[in-house]
Amino acid sequence: MFFRLLLYNKNIHILTTAILAWYHQYFKGLPQRAWKLHQDEDFTLHEADFLWDVLELEAGSRVLDVLAGYGRHAVPLAKDGCELTCIDISQEYCEELEALRIASKLPITVRCEDVLESNFADAPFDAAYCFGNSFSFFPGKDLQKMVAMVAGKLKPGGCFAIHTQNLAESVFTNFQTRNWMPVNDTITYLAENEYNALEGCIEAEQTFLSGDEKITHQVKQYIFTLAEIRAIFENCGFTILGAYSSIEADQYLLGDEALYLVARKK
Repeated sequence: MFFRLLLYNKNIHILTTAILAWYHQYFKGLPQRAWKLHQDEDFTLHEADFLWDVLELEAGSRVLDVLAGYGRHAVPLAKDGCELTCIDISQEYCEELEALRIASKLPITVRCEDVLESNFADAPFDAAYCFGNSFSFFPGKDLQKMVAMVAGKLKPGGCFAIHTQNLAESVFTNFQTRNWMPVNDTITYLAENEYNALEGCIEAEQTFLSGDEKITHQVKQYIFTLAEIRAIFENCGFTILGAYSSIEADQYLLGDEALYLVARKK
């Protein structure tokens, strides 16, 4: 049984569920700070320009940002005149984005909820995107559900773009069972990874260290081939427009680090 608490104010909607997937609890505190510090602001702006082009946006376009985080792509798109609806499960990120929306008077609606339970109340949308490597959060059944939900809220001809670094053709050419990196001078990230072939996911123990603070999470990231992702999109009524390895629209090839996929609703 699920116990839900639904809280509303004028501009931010908060939905929490008692039985939670791992990503409901992940993006807060130290991991949340580490993710934000790891982002390159200049590259984010270039990604926003890429989205403007491939989603065929113009001033006034109504755009859905799926798993928006703190709005790193939504903010520049809103500043350029788009109307954004941003959905994310992290209350901290949503509150941060809402504060920025108010301070900057941006055309952004923040919805703090599980995308799989959303009714996308602000639909229909001209375009949608899911960036930041969060496309791998869902097993196949849930992923198809999410893509179908987005398709159902897009106008005919609307585009949906995704980004992931967890494509099978990217991961398995250089699979690492252990890795670590300094996020900055104060935060270190460590991971122990194991591939669960039966479930098709990487099961990882991720640890963040900062001074005396230590946070560890058990994470599942689901791995799909490009052909499997294509099939999901096509089953949901999309036509693939391009599969790229970069925001320069280079064709995706085996071993490339990232996938940028763009599809159009029929």
